[in-house]
Amino acid sequence: MNTRAMRLLNLLQLEQVDDNLFRAENEPENGQRIFGGQVIAQALIASSRTLDGYKMHSCHAYFLRPGDNNKPVLLDVERVRDGRSFAMRRVVAIQNGQAIFNMDISFHIDEHGFQHSEPMPNVPTPQELRPDDEVAKALDASDADPRLSPMAKLERPFEMRSVFQIGSVEWAENRSWSPVWIRYRGELDLSSDETPNLNAALLAYASDMGLVSTGFLPHQSITNRSKLQMASLDHSLWIYRDIPITKWLLFHKRTTTAANSRALVHADFFSEEGVLIATTTQEGLLRAREES
Repeated sequence: MNTRAMRLLNLLQLEQVDDNLFRAENEPENGQRIFGGQVIAQALIASSRTLDGYKMHSCHAYFLRPGDNNKPVLLDVERVRDGRSFAMRRVVAIQNGQAIFNMDISFHIDEHGFQHSEPMPNVPTPQELRPDDEVAKALDASDADPRLSPMAKLERPFEMRSVFQIGSVEWAENRSWSPVWIRYRGELDLSSDETPNLNAALLAYASDMGLVSTGFLPHQSITNRSKLQMASLDHSLWIYRDIPITKWLLFHKRTTTAANSRALVHADFFSEEGVLIATTTQEGLLRAREES
């Protein structure tokens, strides 16, 4: 199993301190700040451990303060409601006695009902594309582009294959969308009753990968990452169908607007067969740094 994928699974094995209180550790690879997708995933797992028989179907989160990657996080779960079909939990993530994050999570039992969904965009299959980390590592130092994410060359829990190949002319053009195929690199026990919510947590982690930076893609020709302050402000995720997290998923990211130093980004997750699995939306800080 991929090392980062295994480490992410270990980080989702939270220490239960009290009935509604959990302790979480952090990934060391993300610098001084906690990766938002990590705390979303951990909050989802914490809330799921306070109920049985429900699957997470939506969550709505706010990032309140930067998290310190060198300190553990306490996850305080409030049991808001347990109904016959739906259950609600509220989680506050705490460091140094202060809330750094809060999230409302709704759970639902399986039900039969109407089904429809938008079709998947017409993009190349993952088999036609190269892994992002392989492409990024192959770029010469002379080809270094300030628009390239510092995470691009690192081993990650998910394999990623971008439709717009990193470093290509098309990748560097101003655009409003960023489709990328992703696949979790680890192995899971698919027979476990906890698997649906674990899959949801892994998808929640992935749903924050490269989302806020999609907001600056329409402006690539006039700026780059080093000139921007970017941070997630809020994040929502809706899950409609079972998540084949160890198989290829199209993560179709697109930005619709930016104003007042904030950008709005939406994304859909499609299975390789073209079935819509989940949708996420995030508002992010997109602030030009002042020239010194």
